[in-house]
Amino acid sequence: MARKKSTWLPQIGVVATYIGHASRLAKGGYNVRVVAETCANRMLVEAIGRSGLPVRFTVKRENLAPLQPGLFD
Repeated sequence: MARKKSTWLPQIGVVATYIGHASRLAKGGYNVRVVAETCANRMLVEAIGRSGLPVRFTVKRENLAPLQPGLFD
C-alpha cells in the first residue's frame, strides 16, 4: 500500500505535529515549531527537549502535519 503524500506546506513560524518513525518520540506525534526550510524537502524545526531546553533538528516535510483543530485556539 502506497503512502499518501502530503501536499501541506508549512509556513515559517507555524506550530505543527511531527510524526516520526523513531521509537524515542511520542507515539501520537511531537509538537514542533517550524524555523526554516532547508534543502531536499526538509524543514528545520524546534521542540522542547528532555531537559526542558529548546532543541533544533531537521525533519522531512512529509512527516509534518497540521495541528488538530482546537488544540491551541
